[in-house]
Amino acid sequence: MISQWRLRAAFATRLSEMYGREVPAYDTLVDVTREVNEDALRARGTDAERLGSISRVTAERHGAIRVGTPTELRDVARVFGALGMRPVGFYDLREAAASAVPVVSTAFRPVDAQELALNPFRVFTSLLTPADPRFFDADLRARLETFLAGRELFPPELLTLADRAEAECELPEPDAERFLQLAVKSFELSPEPIDKAWYGELERVSAVAADIGGVRSTHINHLTPRVLDIDELYRRMTERGIEMIDTIQGPPAWKGPDLLLRQTSFRALAEPRALRLADGSVTRGALRVRFGEVEARGIALTPAGRALYDRLLSLVDDETARRSAAARHPAVDRTEVARTLWAAHVPATEHELDAQGLAYFTYRTAPDRPRDGMQPPSTIAELEGQGWVRAEPVVYEDFLPRSAAGIFQSNLSGQGSRNSDQEGAAYDSDWLSGAVGREVLDPFPLYEHQRHLSIAQVGRDLGVDIDPAHH
Repeated sequence: MISQWRLRAAFATRLSEMYGREVPAYDTLVDVTREVNEDALRARGTDAERLGSISRVTAERHGAIRVGTPTELRDVARVFGALGMRPVGFYDLREAAASAVPVVSTAFRPVDAQELALNPFRVFTSLLTPADPRFFDADLRARLETFLAGRELFPPELLTLADRAEAECELPEPDAERFLQLAVKSFELSPEPIDKAWYGELERVSAVAADIGGVRSTHINHLTPRVLDIDELYRRMTERGIEMIDTIQGPPAWKGPDLLLRQTSFRALAEPRALRLADGSVTRGALRVRFGEVEARGIALTPAGRALYDRLLSLVDDETARRSAAARHPAVDRTEVARTLWAAHVPATEHELDAQGLAYFTYRTAPDRPRDGMQPPSTIAELEGQGWVRAEPVVYEDFLPRSAAGIFQSNLSGQGSRNSDQEGAAYDSDWLSGAVGREVLDPFPLYEHQRHLSIAQVGRDLGVDIDPAHH
């Protein structure tokens, strides 16, 4: 029998192999990532594994896919449910980018700490928003919904196997093999000709809308390895002549602990596609949709820490705009502005982040804790201060809407169009839970649960009731 986590690991590996065949620059990205990680491990020793073992970091991938309807999203949830992955987080990319990105998203991932340690594969999954009149007028919306209703992304056999794997948490080996074959094939780029006029009509609204609603299948948009030094990776990829997007999205590089998530990518490549013309003939063309993303993961922030991060983003925007206006020149270094503000407002040590309740940590009893017969204190702050416990950072397993939109945006061929005079359609986490047919989980309680479990274990180890409140 093949367990869910082994199914998940095998799926991630096969998807990676398939994507490397389809997008050879991805293999280069993986090679350079491995080199950078090996160098970081040599230079920093065990400190390099502070946020996950090198085996976990090496195996880690996140993928991204896009679907058009709630029905398709529910089917995706069944496929990923087979792999022990649940929808976590609601991301509204419509509001996070200057250009037209008419999608709302969630991420399917394992939620249990042990499952994440075994294999943390996650898939950022975006759903088109045809009901938003800022992007789609009534006529285009009707034609788009009709087109989407007429396609089938996943064969019934795959969904049947998926339901069984989710219900039983495993599959017999022959069924597991069949499931993997069908699942990987569902995310391959289809050779079927694309209706050039229809694709072009959607592309004028948004390249993302065209990629979702202009074709009769779905495909993996990018696959993302995890790197320990993203700035060094960016430099080495550029040295190899691979064109990277202009920036690294997320927090700036600084002297303190890595926080949240930093992402960058190489630019979407022009890939040959078959295009069907109005007279029915087929010609060769090229579309830019798929790219290679890479990420560096940091420590998960609490709601207070996340509020600080969002406030700093706004301050960086304001300060960059102010300096640009004062200099009458747009080339103000946004990264430098961010780094200065970050250093001024964010605690520079893990201990201070924990003490101020800005980041999540788990705790374990220290092997060299006091053995003098004294009663341990009853707060985490005192236990840590007196050497009874050690704090270990919790890895951020999720995404940042502005960063995701920034990656999407920087890889689009055009800005698209948005009619801001129209009122946007309301989509939120509850709506998405209804669309996907299962609860979209809030990430903050998941991190808090990890923290509480570790505090309860420390309490059992030391025979003391510990107040779990943040300091």
